[in-house]
Amino acid sequence: MQLPYPIRIISLVLAATIGGYFLTSAVIIFLSAIVPMDKPDAIVASSLFSYAIYTAAVIWIFVVRDSKRAWLGMLIPTLMFGGAGLLISRMAS
Repeated sequence: MQLPYPIRIISLVLAATIGGYFLTSAVIIFLSAIVPMDKPDAIVASSLFSYAIYTAAVIWIFVVRDSKRAWLGMLIPTLMFGGAGLLISRMAS
């Protein structure tokens, strides 16, 4: 089922802003858990990648042009990176 054009654009914009934010946060959690540094330094170092990750996520969303695929493309990696990052950080503590 194809969404009407305005609804599809709104969905893509929301996926880019909200989904991109959560994906970026999850990747930062994951990277800060695996970088072999002190915790504050690892967080700062992994945060430097946030601009590139967010930009890549937004570009990818609008290349896909399908709302369902865009949302799944944000949700699945977010859950994977966030879950793995939290699991690794809890095991290291």
